[in-house]
Amino acid sequence: MGILANLFFAILLIIGFGYFTINVKKLIRNIKLGQDVNRSDNSSERWKNMAMIALGQSKMIKRPVAGFLHIIVYVGFVIINIELLEIIIDGLFSTHRVFKFMGGLYDVLIGSFEILAFLVLFAVIIFWIRRNVTKLKRFASSDLNGKPRNDANYILYFEVVLMSLFLLMNAADLHLQNLPEVFGHYEKAGSFPISQFLTPIFDGMSTQLVFMLERTFWWLHIIGILVFLNYLYFSKHLHILLAFPNTYFADLNAKGKFDNLESVTKEVKLMMDPNADPFAAQPVDENAVPSKFGASDVMDLNWVQLLNAYTCTECGRCTSACPANQTGKKLSPRKIMMDTRDRLEEVGRNIDKNKGVFVPDNVSLLNDYITAEELWACTSCNACVEECPVNISPLSIIMDMRRFLVMEQSAAPQSLNAMMTNIENNGAPWQYNQMDRLNWKDEQ
Repeated sequence: MGILANLFFAILLIIGFGYFTINVKKLIRNIKLGQDVNRSDNSSERWKNMAMIALGQSKMIKRPVAGFLHIIVYVGFVIINIELLEIIIDGLFSTHRVFKFMGGLYDVLIGSFEILAFLVLFAVIIFWIRRNVTKLKRFASSDLNGKPRNDANYILYFEVVLMSLFLLMNAADLHLQNLPEVFGHYEKAGSFPISQFLTPIFDGMSTQLVFMLERTFWWLHIIGILVFLNYLYFSKHLHILLAFPNTYFADLNAKGKFDNLESVTKEVKLMMDPNADPFAAQPVDENAVPSKFGASDVMDLNWVQLLNAYTCTECGRCTSACPANQTGKKLSPRKIMMDTRDRLEEVGRNIDKNKGVFVPDNVSLLNDYITAEELWACTSCNACVEECPVNISPLSIIMDMRRFLVMEQSAAPQSLNAMMTNIENNGAPWQYNQMDRLNWKDEQ
């Protein structure tokens, strides 16, 4: 390539990676809108989780078919993009297959890339059939209508185009390498177990035309990669990047162990301590904004929960395992995460529009996105948490929003209010006098 081509390539890289950096900064800012929570404990266990779940895909293989196909796409995506380094060097310095000096190792690498590219194409086609032909129940749900369903298909089309361009680029390159006389810098380099079967399509074409096609495939491939990179921010496939921090910062407590509100815990301890001096408490700042019990909007959730929302793969495993959903209730844990992300994005756009300041918009996560009916349908069984392949916890968001309904709005269902009243008055969920609670022992 000439100097102008090198310059254009450098500008293309700067624009592509620059726009990606801007969106990453927005992402981090939005996540930091959440309440602070300490997830720096037990680093060894956290690194293990990340290695096993995010890198090792240990939870994906619980469903073997989808798990195996996903591993193919995942490994292919990671390894094939190693080739991106060579493309960048070639584009900046007008070289061609700059790593060909590696000899036999280079042949192995290119051959592996091609086999993986073919396997990715196969896996993507199966994924498309599962979504659009066989229409698995978890992919046909109404909570995927519109953008989410289209987004999943767009990514599949992206993968087909990128892998096809890669193989066509190699096929044209191989054709030029096999010419009787070396054309330009197309010296023999690499092994092409898949694209060798595509070279016949260039038979009969002029050398100059094949060269132009090879360059076109090369440019479209790198442009496609940059477009894909920047599309991630707007796509469910953001989990490609966020699965690693999300599994690292996931809750390490046993499933079913709920956290307590620190402010409530302090008050309870103060009431139950006979030696406590209620007047010894720290003076209250009159200008301080009182802390909210539970969560009604995304700013009330902690930053890990917001990270969860961005990491959601929308795979629907949580919803397919949810007993409430299976019995016809309105609840869908997947929708809970999607709604949280949508609201967080709305808040982010509000901040961008108002130069870094959030202006109240009379909209909240509770009621405007997630209804009380959905929240109270949850049985808190943790099935959704167990099923999630990247350790997302929809339950934690549900419980925080329930807390708001009960402790801030006194809006618990009548049956729950009756139970709590009975516990307060009788020490049991049932409306029995405490003196009569042992009468069952005298029954025949």
